Amino acid sequence: MNYTRLSDQVAVAPQVQLEELREIASSGFAGIINNRPDGEAPEQPSSQELEAEAKRVGLAYWHIPVVPGEMTSKDVANFRAVLAAADGPVLAFCRTGNRSTALWKAAQFSSLS
Repeated sequence: MNYTRLSDQVAVAPQVQLEELREIASSGFAGIINNRPDGEAPEQPSSQELEAEAKRVGLAYWHIPVVPGEMTSKDVANFRAVLAAADGPVLAFCRTGNRSTALWKAAQFSSLS
């Protein structure tokens, strides 16, 4: 599992697969944030499948779907709220990790306002 740590609380990754969730949990993450809309690509697991498996392996799960290039202030507020509510570090993911990184950066900036 490849991921990039952005802070002590947040790491980002490309698309997570169901079979990677146990490894994510054993790596010390408390939960995952799925930033992909369902059906964005044929090979991606659905949010429902990811949530069920995440819960089975002891991870919290949040779905904040962001269409590429269409991030909203509500998306940023939701991401910030998840970070405030999480009981430990989280792994956010999308197709490449770029949307998740942009959400984290925007959440950091908006929390300073």
